[in-house]
Amino acid sequence: MVVVLDFGSQYTRLIARRLRELRSFSLILPGTAPLEEVLKPRPEALILSGGPKSVFEEDAPRPDPRLFAQGLPILGICYGMQLMAQAFGGKVERAGRAEYGKALLTRYSGPLFQGLKGEVQVWMSHSDAVTELPPGWRVAAETKENPVAAIEAEGAPFFGVQFHPEVAHTPKGLQILENFLEVAGVSRDWTPEHVLENLLKEVRERVGRERVLLAVSGGVDSSTLALLLARAGVDHLAVFVDHGLLRLGEREEVEGALRALGVNLLVVEAKDRFLKALKGVEDPEAKRQVIGRAFVEVFSQVARERGPFRFLAQGTLYPDVIESAGGHGAAKIKSHHNVGGLPEDLAFELLEPFRLLFKDEVRELALLLGLPDTIRLRHPFPGPGLAVRILGEVTEEGLAVLRRADDIFINLLKEWGLYEKVAQALAVLTPLRSVGVAGDERRYGHVLALRAVTTEDFMTADWARLPLEFLDEAARRITRRVPEIGRVVYDITSKPPATIEWE
Repeated sequence: MVVVLDFGSQYTRLIARRLRELRSFSLILPGTAPLEEVLKPRPEALILSGGPKSVFEEDAPRPDPRLFAQGLPILGICYGMQLMAQAFGGKVERAGRAEYGKALLTRYSGPLFQGLKGEVQVWMSHSDAVTELPPGWRVAAETKENPVAAIEAEGAPFFGVQFHPEVAHTPKGLQILENFLEVAGVSRDWTPEHVLENLLKEVRERVGRERVLLAVSGGVDSSTLALLLARAGVDHLAVFVDHGLLRLGEREEVEGALRALGVNLLVVEAKDRFLKALKGVEDPEAKRQVIGRAFVEVFSQVARERGPFRFLAQGTLYPDVIESAGGHGAAKIKSHHNVGGLPEDLAFELLEPFRLLFKDEVRELALLLGLPDTIRLRHPFPGPGLAVRILGEVTEEGLAVLRRADDIFINLLKEWGLYEKVAQALAVLTPLRSVGVAGDERRYGHVLALRAVTTEDFMTADWARLPLEFLDEAARRITRRVPEIGRVVYDITSKPPATIEWE
């Protein structure tokens, strides 16, 4: 396994994900973690991430100085390379000219670049540069602007790259990371089958004969967790609350899929309760709070009536556990990521089997567990449901209109083979009404906004360049089949400045 030491790079999680794509387990720890903490998971190699600081700054985060004497293979990326060069006696200075964006390696050699041929494009993002190598080190790559784009120690498994091999803009970056794993002799047994086998063993040993309660939302994380508990054979109750804010046919789809796969599922009909609580509420945050309180009330009632339960299972993922520390950038590891608001008398122990997994890894488990692709590959859907896709007050009429329009948009994306090419797609019912023409009559209809984005990590996102012919067909089909809608617009705002959801 590989420990990635985080010095504040926006790409740290991506490094960890790329290593797992290469079937090597990875963990992220703060860059300043003491040596004992770094060695505890028994890493076979280390990677030092990039970061926003300069090695010249007094408060710049630095690794434990004993780290480099452990004999572990180490790869430094960007700021990490500069830290290594400085620690081994090299010289780092302000670059005469900052290097940002795409660059081409004009020369490259050595173990990191084994098997690469021709033009190698890389992604640079730095204003400092290594100007003098440490004794016993050599240059392994250079660009037109930077004569020291990669370095390596002679006779020791230490490497540094000034560019970012983990990003998509370095097309051969995955090969470079794989070469490092090969040189370091890192185990490559992190497969979905291996992960599933370990999780089943872990759940059985921890739960034993106790009972487990979990909330199922219909998303891939909670649905996969329910299947894991069923496959493990532990006593569980999965609670699916129908709050009346679901998409068209969603309850029936989730209910049918999970029950067929052996999940002990309880569906709670709570539509009237939620809509009554939402009456007259227009503020987005107020809507979330109302829905959150109502959910806790319903869930707590079930827990008391069907209990006792020792464990509360949650689909917490690794990105939920890692919290960015802001300016200094070193990752902070949260003790847990809990569902807030449960009464104190419901003293559960948390069961979080996916705590060390990324979203794509959960999808791989879901495939092995037999979850239908309609749920497994489903786009993210907010906990408050369609309530935050209706701007203003939530009404039964508005929900009915939005459900039909959303269903048309999503199914059309699938028809055109576009659904899996975008990360998230949604329809938003605005409070605006627009004049239109129906036959020989003028009428006012709702304005519906469509949104689709592409992203790797959901921290930033770009609006999807859907074909104009597709958007034309979507607008025609929606206004024809949902006569309450008189106008359709497409959102072309990226994140930032906008969020993916409108509320």
